[in-house]
Amino acid sequence: MTGRGRPVPARPSGDPRLDPAARRSLGAAFQAGGEHYHAVRPTYPEQIVDFMVPADARTAVDLGAGTGLFTALLVARGLQVAAVDPSASMLAPLRRALPAVTAVQATAERTGLPTGGFDLAVSAQAWHWIDPEAGSAEAARLLRPGGTLALVWNQLDTTVPWVHRLTRIMHAGDVHATDPDRRRTRAPFGAEEHRQVRWMDGTTPAGLHALMASRSYWLRSPAAIRARMTTNLDWYLFDHLGLRPGEAVELPYLTFAVRTSLLD
Repeated sequence: MTGRGRPVPARPSGDPRLDPAARRSLGAAFQAGGEHYHAVRPTYPEQIVDFMVPADARTAVDLGAGTGLFTALLVARGLQVAAVDPSASMLAPLRRALPAVTAVQATAERTGLPTGGFDLAVSAQAWHWIDPEAGSAEAARLLRPGGTLALVWNQLDTTVPWVHRLTRIMHAGDVHATDPDRRRTRAPFGAEEHRQVRWMDGTTPAGLHALMASRSYWLRSPAAIRARMTTNLDWYLFDHLGLRPGEAVELPYLTFAVRTSLLD
């Protein structure tokens, strides 16, 4: 997809850098809006799930589970799952759709779950909201010896120029670096393995507006900024790219996953 207009700015080169205060402030945006988030955010490609979930895993804990988009994939593979998230609004769709899952309203750093009860700990679209030291320590406490910690992010593929400009208009801050040399977990976990998958998600211009409205920047913004973002996105989609209302759009994604094991 192409269009005419202003040059595309440089692509982001690294993960958002969040200190504890920023994590609390930005993450608070997700205390509401769980139903909308669940309706518009995409699932994850099966190749990534294959990479993250060991064949012999029977139990899993989903840290920062949100509305349960990744939790559902674990349940579909026959795992017994506990899901942890600090937001009651985000957990509501999960509890409705996945009644067999143990849903706990708590932070990933202090889940309150029993020690050593899980083969697998995952964090989907959430590890950047979690303190890496405290989160790693809690995951290690929850896992059995030799257990697996796996992290994953869906992100819009900013190597595609029109998508890169889209992320700027949306203020999509969750464009995470995929540098394999950058460590994301802490002791007592071992070496990290990485996997990337590029894929397409079908949507429409209305779906792109809905996706923008699920982002933390939008959720934290007053009505005037939201109105400006809406106007800018309408211009980009209809005037610049030449889309029509209701037209099918193939939206490129890059999914990046990290896997590591608990050291003995």
